[in-house]
Amino acid sequence: GLDRLKRSSGTTGVALITVDAAGENVIVVAPGANLDLRPEDLSLPDADAVLCQLEIPLETVQEASLTAPAEFFLNAAPAHDPERIPAADLTIEGKIEGSGHVRIAGRFKGDVHVQGNLTIEAGAKLTGAVRANTVIIGGELEGNIDGASRVELLETGVLSGDLKAGSLTVAAGSRMRGQVEFGWDDKSPKKPTMTLESGFAP
Repeated sequence: GLDRLKRSSGTTGVALITVDAAGENVIVVAPGANLDLRPEDLSLPDADAVLCQLEIPLETVQEASLTAPAEFFLNAAPAHDPERIPAADLTIEGKIEGSGHVRIAGRFKGDVHVQGNLTIEAGAKLTGAVRANTVIIGGELEGNIDGASRVELLETGVLSGDLKAGSLTVAAGSRMRGQVEFGWDDKSPKKPTMTLESGFAP
């Protein structure tokens, strides 16, 4: 029913979508009345599942993730301030691009291209290609890392994919499978690579 519908005097939200010749899309969102949904407006005592998106305030999304009585699902779009995105039982496929730092705390399927740092927390999983200045893996990454200045694989980290970085730090207990290239700049005449498989059962 509509017994929990909140009425707002704000304008209806609008999304403008453009697609370039290569088929890549850019979405510009004006959330409008969606921004009026506050944490104190939530009432979820009998919900079988809670689905949120990021057109509503992040503090409202975070409150929903903490108070959802059952599964919490997050459509992580439109991407903004991703460091504060809460963990979710399911993260719908998307793409993160920007110039800030990104912290993945749940499960995300899609490429991450940022001019900043990427941290995948313990228990989190990212499936997709990564481009970032520094990549810290405490959870699981299933995908390739290309062009990072530094990659750090923590004790709880798992990497399944190829890696190209300026430097690589691997902690004892971590697991890694893929082709690795590090310590070489673009001016090097030859870039030797090695294939690593560490910590995986045969």
